[in-house]
This record gives sequence, C-alpha cells and structure tokens, in this order.
Amino acid sequence: MNFFKEVTMKKLFVTLVVCLSSSLISGYAHAQQGQKLTTSEILGERREYYFDDNKVDELPVGFQSAFTGKGESERWIVKKIEHAPSADNVVVQTKLNDTDYRFPLLILDGVSYKDFMVFVKFRAVSGKTDQAGGLVFRYKDNNNYYVLRANALENNVRLYTVINGNRRQIAEKNTKVTSNEWHLLKVICKADKIQCFFNNTKVFEVSDDTFDSGSVGLWTKSDSYTFFDDMVMQEMK
Repeated sequence: MNFFKEVTMKKLFVTLVVCLSSSLISGYAHAQQGQKLTTSEILGERREYYFDDNKVDELPVGFQSAFTGKGESERWIVKKIEHAPSADNVVVQTKLNDTDYRFPLLILDGVSYKDFMVFVKFRAVSGKTDQAGGLVFRYKDNNNYYVLRANALENNVRLYTVINGNRRQIAEKNTKVTSNEWHLLKVICKADKIQCFFNNTKVFEVSDDTFDSGSVGLWTKSDSYTFFDDMVMQEMK
C-alpha cells in the first residue's frame, strides 16, 4: 500500500508542476502580448523600407514619384549596388538635370501622419550643381511640404517649407557632409515641434505649424545622383 501511495503522490506532484508551469508560461505570454499591444497603441504604425524585395530598375512598391520646380521630370528606380547598408538594393533618382530649381520626390503612397519619427540613410554620389539628399514630411502635394536636406557641396543641413511650390528656409546648420559616404537624416515631429538630426546628432529644433500632417518621402535636387536606403517611419500617438 505504501508503494502505491508513493506512486500516486509522485504522479500528483508531477501533475501540479506541469499545470503550474503551463499557467506561468501562459501568463507570461499574455503579459508579453499585452505589453506589445500597449506599445503599439502608444507608438502607432511602423513602416520599414529596405528595398531588397523590390524589382531592380522599377519604382519601389508602395511609393509614387512626384516633382517640384522646373526642368526634366523625375525617374526613381531600385538599383543593386555593392556595400549598401542592408543587402544590395537602394533607391536612386536617375534623370539628372542641372536646372537649379528642380526637386524630384519619392512619396510614400496613401498615408498621412501627424506625429512621427522618420529617418533614412543617403549617399550623395555625384553632381556638379548639387550633391544633396533629403527627407520630405507632412507632404500634402508636390508643391506643399517640409523637407530636411543635406548638401555635400555646401556642407550644410537645412530645413525648408515648400508652399505653393516656393521654398522658405526655416533653419540651417553648417556641418561636414562628405560625398560618396553614407549619412543619416532623421526628423521627429510632435504637434508644431520639429526636431532635426544629422548622423544622429540634433542639428536644430524649431516650432512651425505650416503643415500639421501628411505623408513622408525622399527628395533630391538638380543633378544630384544620390542613393537612399533603410527608410523607417514610426508613428507616435
């Protein structure tokens, strides 16, 4: 009898351990899920674009091309290169024209954000008139938006509003922008506060309420031949 009692007690103990373990694992999983839901509710939608699943020589999926200014129209494509930040593909605007007031745009299609963080890596490869790369944000249409841009020929970073196709400079920071090297531009928008970063260093912060929401995208100028990669957009609620 003692033997059978001992076996029964062992079975009961094992059953309790298994049940307790299952309960703890389930509780942990639910807690993790709850945490993710809470984080998602706070941060909102996140989009990441590395362009490595897109077809080469075509417009990247989910984007539309646009144009501000004068001169030849734009042509954005996915291009395979060596030493890209992630895998092999980048995005580049390939129609080059030395018209000074010429701004090809690549805009994320069908979205609008009010408060958000967006960043992109860029590499200004060549250009005689300009060697520039920029981030468009709170984009309304091809003539109304903000743009944060860096120029390797001028060694500066500037923030502009574009209103009815006319640029107005809001802020500027003189800093070294090397040609043919990867750099990072980042913008954080919260209500009318706009924080701007170059290579993860804040270059300026401004208050401006010209545009309160809109899409995000990429920007070049004139004959700039510029690679873009690793574009990340995080909505904030």
